[in-house]
Amino acid sequence: MPPRPGLSKAELEIARIVWGLKSATVRQVHDALPVGRDVDFTTVQTYLKRLEEKGYLKVRLENRTRIYAPRVKPRTVIRETVDDLVERLFGGDAMPLMQHLVEEKEFTTADIEQLRSLLNRLEGDSDV
Repeated sequence: MPPRPGLSKAELEIARIVWGLKSATVRQVHDALPVGRDVDFTTVQTYLKRLEEKGYLKVRLENRTRIYAPRVKPRTVIRETVDDLVERLFGGDAMPLMQHLVEEKEFTTADIEQLRSLLNRLEGDSDV
């Protein structure tokens, strides 16, 4: 299957709402936008149609109402988006991204423990 076209920031925002709702009408997505996010109903409708055309959402008709649902899992979109970012920005080398995140983002103690556990697990896998 050819790669899906990437998502704009606004399309990703709409896709995340649909993922959270599991399935939704245009009205439900519009109503679920964050407070202060002033987006026209017709703009939400356009984003949903684009997401359907790009292969991220599927649609079914109930009476005359379009019900949108995810076609792609969020985890898949995250993987594809991060892989594309690493390839374009770092030539496929993920270490500069990891270094940037560690040095520039604030991690809680719980975050650090989770990272340490992940690293320990990865080291254990390499001993096999």
